[in-house]
Amino acid sequence: MKYGRETPFATIESAQQFVELLIEAIGETKSDVDADIALSEGNGSKRRKQALQLVSANLTKLSHYMTTSRRILNHLRALRRLLLEERQVDNTPQIRNGNRQLTRWS
Repeated sequence: MKYGRETPFATIESAQQFVELLIEAIGETKSDVDADIALSEGNGSKRRKQALQLVSANLTKLSHYMTTSRRILNHLRALRRLLLEERQVDNTPQIRNGNRQLTRWS
């Protein structure tokens, strides 16, 4: 599917870059919030501390969702490359290591 004009998410790679930046920003924000939680210990403001803990928990969930999105984008990119024959199928024999099959992508 082609778009008439270039958009920030015109390609899987551009979406991956955005997700990477978002994951980084979430991590930095979570660090700041966690520092604020530690500072609120001495202030005695229980309600503020609870609100910050809720923010921290939601940032953790968001980080998990973005990490999952990054994996999905990686899979889509690999499938696109395979379908468009940008990458050759690995026909090398697979080696068994215990219960796990090893390929050159393991």
